[in-house]
Amino acid sequence: MLIFLKMKRIALTVCIFYLLSINIIIGLEIKNISYCGISFEVLRNNSSEISYILIHGDEETARMLLNNHIKKNNGKAFIIKSKTREVPFGPTIVDPNRLFSNIGAKRALKNFKSDWDGNELNNLLIKLEESRENFLFDIFPDKGGLLIALHNNFRGYNVKDELNDSELYSIKKDENPRDFILCTNANDYQKLKDGPYNIVLQNRMKKNNNGSLSWAAIKHRVRYINIETRLGWLSQQRKMLQFVEKMLKNN
Repeated sequence: MLIFLKMKRIALTVCIFYLLSINIIIGLEIKNISYCGISFEVLRNNSSEISYILIHGDEETARMLLNNHIKKNNGKAFIIKSKTREVPFGPTIVDPNRLFSNIGAKRALKNFKSDWDGNELNNLLIKLEESRENFLFDIFPDKGGLLIALHNNFRGYNVKDELNDSELYSIKKDENPRDFILCTNANDYQKLKDGPYNIVLQNRMKKNNNGSLSWAAIKHRVRYINIETRLGWLSQQRKMLQFVEKMLKNN
């Protein structure tokens, strides 16, 4: 009986040690934040100068990559708690990546609802503006840090659509134009432009912008990179992410 109890105690100790080891290996702290009612899950794996964000819920390749990447790499990942591109907002739905400037938000809110009452629309825009700075404070890294957004496309959108808003660009003839990198920092661009991928630099604020997160990053002088690939091209997006982190490690 005594031997059995000792064996049971040893087995229990092993199980506890195993569970603790799993927690250490995964090492993720999980919490939630919100941007004017739009919810994001925050996965934190220790600390790093690099953070990540997934802002479109239907971009499953990027979601898969980010969920896996944050388990193996230090940093914070902000993942929208939605499975659709547009999210419910007030009496309509809206693209959450069009809400980071007043002009972009106003245009986006009219995409799926044209018959707004003036006061109702203005009140929503005020709420967005009040919530925006707090949300950006949560997701933007400390000075010198880097925010990497992961996106997928499946409607023909490609790097050529970004050229008019870009200061510099490097287009590779052998690369699919739907796979590209957008950055807001000139030094980052210089380190990435000679690599194998299409890349554009956008670092000057446009008054008539579309309200995407990249424009908020430019406004606040935050190092921001969007890694854009075709939906389903997981290995391609993983290679691009590894390339960016390798080239920009320690600035």
